[in-house]
Amino acid sequence: MNKRSKSRTDHAIARAKRSALGRTLCRLTGDQAGGIMMEYVILGTLVAAAVVAIVAIFGKDIAKGLGLMSDAVAKPSAITTTRITQETEEHKTQLSDAQERQKAVADR
Repeated sequence: MNKRSKSRTDHAIARAKRSALGRTLCRLTGDQAGGIMMEYVILGTLVAAAVVAIVAIFGKDIAKGLGLMSDAVAKPSAITTTRITQETEEHKTQLSDAQERQKAVADR
């Protein structure tokens, strides 16, 4: 470990020791670097708890929204079906016109 990264680690450990939790964690681990790792563990735990709380609060709304989206994908509406039919007819007409032009050029 070079001098610069060691000083960063020492600075981070000193910062962790300013809080009561950081001091306790450093004392429990017995290793100063372990205290920093424990801070990341605690941070990850808090993030996981926040995700669980959000899912608990908004879970039904999220499930309802996902259900609506899957229904929309699985069962296209009549408007979508009509639009697809119209576009298919337009493509058939364009193909027919192109074939006629190709035949006319070949006949010349």
